[in-house]
Amino acid sequence: MEIVQLVNQYGLPIVVAGGMGYFIYFIWKYVTTEIKPKLGEATTVLIALIDRIRMLDNDLIRLDQKLNIFIEMDEELQKRKREEHDFKEHKNKTN
Repeated sequence: MEIVQLVNQYGLPIVVAGGMGYFIYFIWKYVTTEIKPKLGEATTVLIALIDRIRMLDNDLIRLDQKLNIFIEMDEELQKRKREEHDFKEHKNKTN
């Protein structure tokens, strides 16, 4: 049947409602068959990337702690060297 005959027989609102129903069905079918699987894949990739970021963050925290320990050790070593140097100077002055 032609659209004009359908409009004459059922009226414009009914024909438009049928067309909208088909359009909604078409969009729903497209979303469920095309987009939803790709969103699932993207979600899996996103979760993997988040896990990698967390691992890198933990690695950075550990490296920062190690670096802080080395900095503290270097400061302590410099402090000891200054104390030894000062002690030697003081000992030389008193002798």
